[in-house]
Amino acid sequence: MTDDMTEIEDFLLSERQKVLSEAEWRFRMRGYGYNLRRTDHGVEVARLPQNRVLGTLNL
Repeated sequence: MTDDMTEIEDFLLSERQKVLSEAEWRFRMRGYGYNLRRTDHGVEVARLPQNRVLGTLNL
């Protein structure tokens, strides 16, 4: 696990291309230890289990 948002963003976006829906993507990312939450500014990325916010993806 890394805290480098660039690496995390690359990983999350590559995984997003493998799934059919955003709900499936969020579910899969929870398995990898990331909580994704849609906000007005994009998708907030947090590390589980502490739910520590790492940054936001502008999608």
